[in-house]
Amino acid sequence: MVHPTPVDHMASPSNTYQIAGLDDLGRGFNRQVEMKISDGTFQAVFRYERFLLETEPDVTEPAAINRLITQLQDRGYTQLRSRLQFRSETYLGNQELWEEHPDPESRGCLARLVQTIRQAFRRS
Repeated sequence: MVHPTPVDHMASPSNTYQIAGLDDLGRGFNRQVEMKISDGTFQAVFRYERFLLETEPDVTEPAAINRLITQLQDRGYTQLRSRLQFRSETYLGNQELWEEHPDPESRGCLARLVQTIRQAFRRS
């Protein structure tokens, strides 16, 4: 038997971010990122196709987003950028500027070759 999860009506609605870039196969994507708030910490939740990534809790929203960006880059995602899309329940549209997240410097020639090989095996 499934028991309903208690709802905390006192909790303030969380913000929602938008992340765009290229996935580990080089395909463009644009997804919303949910921000979970618990005990004064923030956790970014990213869903893409069958992939779910939840960061460890962090002390601020920007820190949680930066942790998510780093984890995505570690998985081969590139050209990432983010922005706040909903402040609580208010849609911001294009009011917020994109924040660019440069690819790590370590993505040199060898790293790109390894990524290309990984992509080839995933396609087959």
